[in-house]
Amino acid sequence: MESSELRTKFLEYFEKNGHKIIPSASLIPENDPTVLFTTAGMHPLVPFLLGEKHPEGKRLVDAQKCIRTDDIDDVGDDTHNTFFEMLGNWSLGDYWKEDVIKWSFEFLTKELKIPLERFAVSCFAGDEDASKDEESAKIWEGLGVKKERIAFLPKEDNWWGPAGKIGPCGPDTEMFYWKLNDTPAPKVFDAKNKNWVEIWNDVFMQYVKDEKGNYNPASQKNVDTGMGMERTLAVLN
Repeated sequence: MESSELRTKFLEYFEKNGHKIIPSASLIPENDPTVLFTTAGMHPLVPFLLGEKHPEGKRLVDAQKCIRTDDIDDVGDDTHNTFFEMLGNWSLGDYWKEDVIKWSFEFLTKELKIPLERFAVSCFAGDEDASKDEESAKIWEGLGVKKERIAFLPKEDNWWGPAGKIGPCGPDTEMFYWKLNDTPAPKVFDAKNKNWVEIWNDVFMQYVKDEKGNYNPASQKNVDTGMGMERTLAVLN
């Protein structure tokens, strides 16, 4: 599969499910002093994640060009680029966990035909800021993912944002692919095994971090997903 095909397939899948396709924003953030570059798909949408109305509505999908600097030390291994495209779909106060997890599962297993035996997920383990995400795990189980392939991980692994020091953020659930062709995937998912490659995450932005480091409940709950296009292409090919 080529990049143009994956990009089109992703955009059209979510357009079919009620999302409006929006263009990629500039790599240089507009009116945002918190970062030097656009570092993630959610970055250009921060005002709308905080409650401002988007002209295209509450369901959006895009392919956002990004430059990541926070993990620049990892660039050069088999999964990290400095420049990449982030495929993402968005709910601005509309759908929540059940819808987005079902769409993610369907896109990966039906549209991209990733076999379930090479698939695993992680969910947020919970801490003093937010509770354990049992809800997401039950949704994955209901779709056919076995308990042994669901791991609960701490904030350093299963929490996204804010993009800068303050702003919208929340727990996420991440999707992994077993990359080896000559060795079957283990029955039990261990995220520390580097042969499991993360390809997509669904972020549940239900908090806003303030300047004091507090995680305050957001007035508008949002969904923000991010699929690394180049990494997914490597998996598919």
